Amino acid sequence: MRILIAEDHPDNREMLMRRLVRRGYEVHTAENGAEAVEMAKACAPDLILMDISMPIMSGIEATRALRRSPGGSDVKIVALTAHAMESTRLECLGAGCDDFATKPVDFAGLVALIEKYAA
Repeated sequence: MRILIAEDHPDNREMLMRRLVRRGYEVHTAENGAEAVEMAKACAPDLILMDISMPIMSGIEATRALRRSPGGSDVKIVALTAHAMESTRLECLGAGCDDFATKPVDFAGLVALIEKYAA
């Protein structure tokens, strides 16, 4: 399974990448929403872990852009955010995210979520 991690914080990006690679996933990374849109076109991920608060283009904007692009409805997008409010979850789902996870990341829960979409 190919996973794209869209995360502007280098420590978060690195931690997620290392842990997912150890579990056998093919992982690509992007540092902002605009880069995530381009990387998604280049690497055709099966799933995107999309940080919502990023520079240049937010995760919400990137999700909307991906959903409008050819094949954009095929990729699963999981919003990642420190904002655990119901209104944020609804905004993410309304923008086209398939699911929602909060930070700090519960890695076991995140893997279970990834596996849900791998089937």
